[in-house]
Parts: sequence; C-alpha cells; structure tokens
Amino acid sequence: METIGNPWMWGAFGALVVVALLVDLVLMRHGGPHKVTFKEALYWSIGWVALALLFNLGLWWWVSGQAGAAEGQRVALEFLTGYLVEKSLAVDNIFVFLMLFTYFAVPEEQRQKVLIIGVLAAIVLRALLIFAGALLLAKFHWILYVFGAFLLLTGVKMLLAAGKAPDLERNPVLRWLTSHLPMTRGYHGSRLWISEGARRRYTPLFIVVLMIGITDVIFAVDSIPAIFAITQDPFIVLTSNVFAVLGLRAMFFLLAGLADRFHLLPYGLAIVLMFIGAKMLLIDVYKIPIAISLGVVAAIIGTTVLLSMRRPGRALW
Repeated sequence: METIGNPWMWGAFGALVVVALLVDLVLMRHGGPHKVTFKEALYWSIGWVALALLFNLGLWWWVSGQAGAAEGQRVALEFLTGYLVEKSLAVDNIFVFLMLFTYFAVPEEQRQKVLIIGVLAAIVLRALLIFAGALLLAKFHWILYVFGAFLLLTGVKMLLAAGKAPDLERNPVLRWLTSHLPMTRGYHGSRLWISEGARRRYTPLFIVVLMIGITDVIFAVDSIPAIFAITQDPFIVLTSNVFAVLGLRAMFFLLAGLADRFHLLPYGLAIVLMFIGAKMLLIDVYKIPIAISLGVVAAIIGTTVLLSMRRPGRALW
C-alpha cells in the first residue's frame, strides 16, 4: 500500500484523536448527563471542523516541504474532498439516529451516552474496513469497479427512497431484537440492563445502542468505498473519515431541531454517491481531477441545502 503516512505520522494522529476524544468526553459531559443546548453544540461543531482544517493545513505544510508544493496541494485537496463527502454522509446518520431516539422516546439526558458509544464504535469499525479495503485494492485493482457499481446502485436506491420516512415497525432487525430479548417496560437511568435474580432484562436504551451500532455498519459500508474513489492512500482515507466522525455527536445536537429544514439533502447525497460511483467506474478511462471532484461535491451539497432552506418541507420523524 502506497501512503504518505510514516510511523510517526500515524502515531501523532492516533495521539491527537485520543486527546481530542478525552477533551470531548470530559468537557461536553461536564456536570453529568444533561440536555445539550444549541449554543453548546454549535461551539463544539465549529471546534471539530476547525481541528480538521488545522490538521489538513499541517498535512499540506509537511507534504509540501517533503515532496513539493504540487504534491502538498494534491494531498490537501484529497483530504478536504474526502472530509466533505464523509461529513455530508454523516448527516444521514444523524437523521437515522434522531428517528431512533424519537421512536424509543430516549430521554434527552441519555442521548449523549448512546452517541458516545456510537462514535467510538464507528471509529474502530471504519479503521478496520479502511485497512481491509486498502489491502484488497492493492492486490486486486478490479475491486474499484465493484465499489463503483455498488456506489452507483446505492445512489439510485437512495434517490428513489428520498422523501420517504423509514418504517421502523417493519425493520426486521428491530423486530427480531424486541421479540427475542427480555425487555423492561421503561428506562432505568443510563443502565443498559437490570438483573432480576438470575435473569437479565434489557432496557430500551440497550436496543437503541445496538441499532446505532448496526447503523454504523451500514453507513460505513456505503461511505468507505466513496472515499476510495477520491484517494487510495489509507492515511488520507482514515484521517478524513475519523475527523468527519469525531464531530458527529456535536453535529447531532446542532441539527436535531433542524432535521425538517434539510429535507432535500438525501437527494443531494444520492447524486453525490452516483457521481463518485461513476468517477470510480471511469478511473481507467478518464481520471477526474480532484479539484473538479471537490467542486462538484460542494456544489451538489450546497445547492440541496440552500433549496431545502428556501422551500421548507414537512418533518419525516
């Protein structure tokens, strides 16, 4: 696998992620479980985006010094494009999380715990999938076409389903969990289960955590191939992915009350996936410049967000 990352860069990135997570866990949970305000979520969201951009700036500076300005610009554009794609797809995660929280009536003060578990699980899962994908691509170039076709079909499927609220009542995984696990009638604080003698009964919070984990798997399978169409360097793929996921919890509380204002965004995300899938399928015929890819993705997402705000729609959850 060809990568710009050397051992000390991997180590520095890992240390940065650990420190950032510790600061987030300590400060955002200061005072115990509580309802996160819009102002608090806004500040945290700005902080996470600023951290990602500062990391990209440092990456550009380092690569430019080692391999020249042209290479530094290429790496910085790849990171920024990958970050924008993953951040945009993460919004879809947030809408699903909101739907689950609403369906199970999760108390506001307990939502932080669920999202913390979801973020940590997403980071570990994406790291495993990224390295597995990079190894496969290094050995089998034709997998690019499989990824491209998958993204194209996923985009078409998302486009056809856009505007329709998912029916959790018919979700087979959720139905199986609720029918096979002994459940409590209500919540017991932040506990995932309670013991009644030798019998363990699971709270609704446990089901929500499981469903968040399953959602992470589904969205990782969709989003990982998307970024491999932008760059096949595992260091850029992983760092842009992780930075997009790190701000997921703050972004949830920021957008939770505005979900209906972005009702057209799923259409934009579907078009982005279709564009990236087509880009991957054409990679051996014509390689679309990364600057053009960044412009197309930004234009699609920006247009759907602006149109959503100009034409408010009805809430789907």
